[in-house]
Amino acid sequence: MDYKKLANLLFPMELKTPEYYEDLYKQRVLKEGAIVTRFAPSPTGFLHFGGLYTSFFANRIAKQSEGKYILRIEDTDQKREVANGVRDIITGLFAFGIVFDETPGNVEYVDAKYGPYKQSERKDIYMTFAKKLVQEGKAYPCFCSSEQLSADRKAQEKAKTLLGYYGHYARCKNLSYEDIETKVNNGEKFAIRLKVDSSPNNKIIVNDAIRGELRLSDNYNDVVILKSDFLPPYNFAHACDDHLMRVNLVVRGDEYLPSIAEHLQIFEALNFEPIKYAHVAPIQKIDENGNKRKISKRKDPEAAVSFYNEQGYPAESVQEYILTVANSNFEAWRKNNEFLPVEKFIVSFDKMSISGALFDFAKLADVSKTVISKMSAKEVYDRLVNWTSNYDKELDMLLRKYKDYSIQILNIEREQKKPRKDIEKWSDIKVLNSYFYDELFNPTKKEDYEFNYDNFNLADVQNIMESYLKSYSEQDDKQTWFNKIKVLSSSVGYSDDMKAYKATPEGFKGHYGDVAGIIRVVLTSRTQTPDLYEISRLLGKERMEKRVELAVKVLK
Repeated sequence: MDYKKLANLLFPMELKTPEYYEDLYKQRVLKEGAIVTRFAPSPTGFLHFGGLYTSFFANRIAKQSEGKYILRIEDTDQKREVANGVRDIITGLFAFGIVFDETPGNVEYVDAKYGPYKQSERKDIYMTFAKKLVQEGKAYPCFCSSEQLSADRKAQEKAKTLLGYYGHYARCKNLSYEDIETKVNNGEKFAIRLKVDSSPNNKIIVNDAIRGELRLSDNYNDVVILKSDFLPPYNFAHACDDHLMRVNLVVRGDEYLPSIAEHLQIFEALNFEPIKYAHVAPIQKIDENGNKRKISKRKDPEAAVSFYNEQGYPAESVQEYILTVANSNFEAWRKNNEFLPVEKFIVSFDKMSISGALFDFAKLADVSKTVISKMSAKEVYDRLVNWTSNYDKELDMLLRKYKDYSIQILNIEREQKKPRKDIEKWSDIKVLNSYFYDELFNPTKKEDYEFNYDNFNLADVQNIMESYLKSYSEQDDKQTWFNKIKVLSSSVGYSDDMKAYKATPEGFKGHYGDVAGIIRVVLTSRTQTPDLYEISRLLGKERMEKRVELAVKVLK
């Protein structure tokens, strides 16, 4: 067959040559060993945590080698594309500190030599290289309808044979030029398939950057490289784009492992130098039956990256957590480098798990509490307001109205050797600190106060609070305040000495800690709060008096 004539029949439009694109997209001038990699999501749904995990790791690998990290949007499946999908991907990643060197719509790179960065805008490139394969007899047109392909698949399933377009099922592989010309002239739609001469019995050896040497079955299927709309599926677009963008490492999920063989066949057919792969194990969780499974878009809210924005996890918390999952030596590094930014940590493939790490909310919470505990009150306030402006209008109003007061609240037990670690995420703060704001403090029934009502005595409560307010002075330092609590305790029948109380508990109503607990519940309605001295100082005497009046009214 005259393959050049066939190529001109299938591609009558004016196209550039492969040589043109090879010259246009020259090799990058980077230092030796620099990694050029990319994140290539499809805008067909929300950004998955697994994508954030893989993208963060790839970004670090590129940056620490002084290479480049590219965001390329694989939007050739336009029927499934969702509104604002590209924007949500970019903003979702940026929110967690992932910055790309080259992205769609980045003003700095509008005319970059390796763009455009949306596959839908690179259609002529794919047609050019597909035409080249037809010219060389390495690809051919397929006119099979979806109905015919479906019927063949059912026949294969019934015969319990391999599924795919191969052997006598490859109906269009040996069509004559005349048959093809007739079909084209009749307006029949066609796809372009790669001509494959292999079998699943053939084995290939692949050296994965994470998993080492892999022995895999070869691809036997004549895969589609251009659909009938002349847009490529992932396999062909990936080969053309990674080659021309001069990517030398692809970091992706291990669900792509079965497709390596066909990718390498496409690289070989195009005479492209194959690139290196690093297949990351999936993030898993334990289900209700105690079994491991992948995080599910359908079942798990934490699967969506937007979840972490909505809940208010700081970017640093998520980054630190990802590094504890990704590299087994990170926690030891963090222990010895407590205050260094994560950018100082060198990630490595050989420390990554190949079996898949478990998603651990308790671990994320612990990491995030530590991260937030190291921030100043002003930084917490600024970060919090940035979050509330989008997610909690009520708290946002209060924070802005009482800015200095709010910063003082956030500073309780913060600037000390062992700062408090009760804030996991920004959405916790309203619940934790609501009692500081009169607009949010509104107990209306007895149960709103967390007293132990088995031994509750309202007269004692009133007596303790009356004495507390009478002796309280905003000028007292903490030790003076504490001494007053002890004196107050003794005056109302509670022990001011813990040893004495433990020796003869029956001789007292309780101890000074119980008195402090009563004051705490009256002022905040809670048994668990930060330092009571600081709470009293911030509430002030006038507000405390009103809260005592409210408590007595509600508790009667």
